[in-house]
Amino acid sequence: MRHGNKNNNLSRTASHRKALLKNLGSQLIVHKRITTTLAKAKALRTYIEPLITKTKSSDNKEQIMHNHRIVFSYLHDKQAVKELFTVVAPKVAGRPGGYTRIIKLGARTGDNAELAMIELVDFNEVYGKGTAAAAEPAKRTRRSGGKKKASADTSSVEQAEIVETPEASSDTISEESKEA
Repeated sequence: MRHGNKNNNLSRTASHRKALLKNLGSQLIVHKRITTTLAKAKALRTYIEPLITKTKSSDNKEQIMHNHRIVFSYLHDKQAVKELFTVVAPKVAGRPGGYTRIIKLGARTGDNAELAMIELVDFNEVYGKGTAAAAEPAKRTRRSGGKKKASADTSSVEQAEIVETPEASSDTISEESKEA
């Protein structure tokens, strides 16, 4: 019985599941984006996010080395650990969590398995350009529909100017005729 056990077993033994998550985790760190099944992506997210949190800088050199060893015990890949601490850690330093994003891709044709792409959020160029503009706080006003009224007022002013123009020209003509 699983009574309160929240991890997804992925229909694998414990050793097979650990090996799978180690491989997926190191590939995610090295390539910044991988495509896998939705269940594996969700399991990987809970596996990799605490490791990324451990990479956040500490002032104590012994603590940094300790975190290196802990992360290496989870990944067993020197290249991935080096990449995680040198490239990924500076980018996620200001982020309080949520380092990964899962995007559903649809069903696989062969076995109809739900596919998903999991990626590191700070390394996406497509969404990265839009976040700089979204980082600025939006101007908020209490009135609703202010722009619609302004555009309606300007259109009525423009119509009034159009109406006044012929009258003004007829007034000048009648004044000129009175003077003559």
